Amino acid sequence: MPTIRIEMFEGRTPEQKRALVAAVTEACVKTIGASPESVDILLFDIAKQNWATGGTLWSDKAAKPPTG
Repeated sequence: MPTIRIEMFEGRTPEQKRALVAAVTEACVKTIGASPESVDILLFDIAKQNWATGGTLWSDKAAKPPTG
C-alpha cells in the first residue's frame, strides 16, 4: 500500500497525468508486488516561482537567455 508523492512544474495535461499515474502504478505492481488498488499517487503542480534549485528560482532561470 504505497503512497507516492510526485511534485512537478505545473503545465502537464490531464492526459499526461493519467499516463504518468498508470505507469507509476504499473511499476509498483511489477517491482514490489502491490495491487493496483493499493497504490495511492498524489500529484502536486508547483509554479516555477515556488521552486528553487541552487539558490535560484526556476522562474528566474527560464527568464534568462542562454549563454554560450
